[in-house]
Amino acid sequence: MEPRIETLTEKKLVGNRIKMSLADNKTFNLWQSFMPRRKEIKNNLTVDMISMQVYSQPLDLSDLNQVFEKWAAIEVTDFNLIPDGMESFILEGGLYAVFPYKGPSSDNRIFHYIFGTWLPGSNYLLDNRPHFEILGEKYKNNDPDSEEEIWIPIKLKK
Repeated sequence: MEPRIETLTEKKLVGNRIKMSLADNKTFNLWQSFMPRRKEIKNNLTVDMISMQVYSQPLDLSDLNQVFEKWAAIEVTDFNLIPDGMESFILEGGLYAVFPYKGPSSDNRIFHYIFGTWLPGSNYLLDNRPHFEILGEKYKNNDPDSEEEIWIPIKLKK
């Protein structure tokens, strides 16, 4: 599966975040608290939701205890109407490999393919910027027919 390579422009996001690791996965808790309140965000650009991972250090795939911020967010036009208890985030632009994915979110084989097969065989290196998934109209949590886009930050090998 070949991804499409895109240059992302800066995006303004509003949502909730939680610190976690893959070993201490709190994704369910994050989305459980965000979903009932997402309609409070009035200046959204789209109905798509963004599930984002922000690493303070470069992603270490061998460390399941590496702590990162997980975000549940929506893209907005500006930061004038942030609901109480939510936060803002500016997602910098840059180069991304975009993988369309169909299947349950619990199936990690796509990530094994991206990081274990595609990335090492590509002309790119992993960049230290946020990783995210766009959860659009065809996203159905943990459903085999669910569809989403996985955005991996990359840079050209020198």
